[in-house]
Amino acid sequence: MRGQHATDVPTEVLVAPDSFKGTFTSVQVAGALQRGLAASGQPAGVCPVADGGEGTLAALAPALGLERVSAPVHDPLGRPLDAEFGLGGDGVAVVEMAAASGLGLVPAGERDAVAASSFGTGELVAAALAAGAQTVYVALGGSATTDGGEGAIRALTEHGGVGAARLVALCDVRTPFELAPATFGPQKGASVPQVRALERRLDQLARALPRDPRGVPMTGAAGGLAGGLWARFGAELIGGAGFVLAAVRYDERMRAARAVLTGEGRLDRQSLAGKIVSEVATRARQAGVPCHAVVGSSALDAFELRLLDLQLVLEAGTVAELEAAGAEIGARLRTESGHGG
Repeated sequence: MRGQHATDVPTEVLVAPDSFKGTFTSVQVAGALQRGLAASGQPAGVCPVADGGEGTLAALAPALGLERVSAPVHDPLGRPLDAEFGLGGDGVAVVEMAAASGLGLVPAGERDAVAASSFGTGELVAAALAAGAQTVYVALGGSATTDGGEGAIRALTEHGGVGAARLVALCDVRTPFELAPATFGPQKGASVPQVRALERRLDQLARALPRDPRGVPMTGAAGGLAGGLWARFGAELIGGAGFVLAAVRYDERMRAARAVLTGEGRLDRQSLAGKIVSEVATRARQAGVPCHAVVGSSALDAFELRLLDLQLVLEAGTVAELEAAGAEIGARLRTESGHGG
């Protein structure tokens, strides 16, 4: 088996980071950490991961054999842009909401939580369907919107609906529809009065939809887009982290590794609530595989870090620092195995 000697003792480190949002993709982070590990003499394999948010397409493209296809859509404030989706030969497509309706598409000074629309995401799904997709996985993290999916529903309806296609929403939270404004609105620029206005708007939308998304876990993902797609088009709601880890064969590769090296832009209490780093670390702990992390910044105290059972947590904010962190962890691992010098 790759990464093992004839004695079946694992020798390879599995590098499985999330993206550092707004800074580096998961592929870039994994590459830098792998180079650092290699510089220390520690072999490593890369396995970029995501939880249904930004970076999901990059993580899934190799595993699902997806080709990147560009389509003209509109950003959260209605401005034209070209966005990519992934399309496989087997009729599977992956659409990232962040590519069309993401918070990162709107400069901080222009963010408008009330005006921001998911229309562009609907356009991107429609483009995937027009290209022949029969199953569309919609990765819902990183959104700028809290419109309950009204914009996406409108765009899809204008393009003829979804027909017999299967929609699957990859959710990174379990928040129900009605709690989306209060939970996520402030980070999208919503003031307290605007949060109340958004709550009223979602309440009205919920009553008008074919079925009521309120109270259903995960329907609040992406400002309620998950609930809108579920209520109007029968979309399936599943946890993004678990889906991605299964697709990239994380469990199999993790069990064949001597250690796991994960990471994300900010390690905080949200990381403990089902985010991808928590899932990666939990599965490693359950399998008895040591797990380390390199993060942009850490806001967890010693007790909270113990909950994740991370062996070592290093901070890195540049490519050079990521490589140096990988080299440091590699050197420690080699020392522990008796190969250090």
